[in-house]
Amino acid sequence: MSRQPRFVLPGQPQHVIQRGNNRDVIFVSDDDYKFYLEKLAAACERFDCKLHAYVLMTNHVHLLMTPEREDGTSKVMQSVGRYYVQYFNHQYKRTGTLWEGRYKATLLDSESYLLTCYRYIELNPVRAGMVEYPSDYPWSSYGCNATGEANRLVSAHELYLALGANQQERCEIYRGLFNSHIEACKLDEIRDATNKSWVLGTSRFKDRIEALTARQAKPKGRGGDRKSKKYRERSKINRV
Repeated sequence: MSRQPRFVLPGQPQHVIQRGNNRDVIFVSDDDYKFYLEKLAAACERFDCKLHAYVLMTNHVHLLMTPEREDGTSKVMQSVGRYYVQYFNHQYKRTGTLWEGRYKATLLDSESYLLTCYRYIELNPVRAGMVEYPSDYPWSSYGCNATGEANRLVSAHELYLALGANQQERCEIYRGLFNSHIEACKLDEIRDATNKSWVLGTSRFKDRIEALTARQAKPKGRGGDRKSKKYRERSKINRV
């Protein structure tokens, strides 16, 4: 079966994940992180993509970006991936693939999910137990978005800019967003949509994307009322 193309609309943000093969480590030293970010900045500029948030974990990366052309995201990921594999294999005297297949991506509804996705990405090191606060992790966009730290990779989205009248006000309000946890259902929704390449947004947004692309943008509903006692009991039996 042929693979469905990813949902891409120029001007609409995407959450992108790329993992190391077999979840293996893809960053070992500080130089590795720096090289990846250098190539990411160059590729975003070359292929007209705006990067709003990112985090580089030891075995995967999360990016929140808006492509200005239809092939922008794919070109960025191909370029960075190719350069980084060559660098990493040479650096650590290895051969073969580094990435776990194609990158994962979801088209997301800016109004409802953009700032949540910012937080989802920059809180990854905290959820992983690597640091206590997102500000303690050096390989993310949190320092730029939350404190105004200079970062040539990051382009502010218009909804981020709308948080306040100036940078100081925006940063203060943005930091305040991190005072509350992201609901578990929201975390699951972001993960599921990204890993399965569905559209992330309200029903109205998904319907609009389906109309624009003539493609199914969300999974089909399964039979049965999932909240009913009868359905839960039957599901419990089927899991045994």
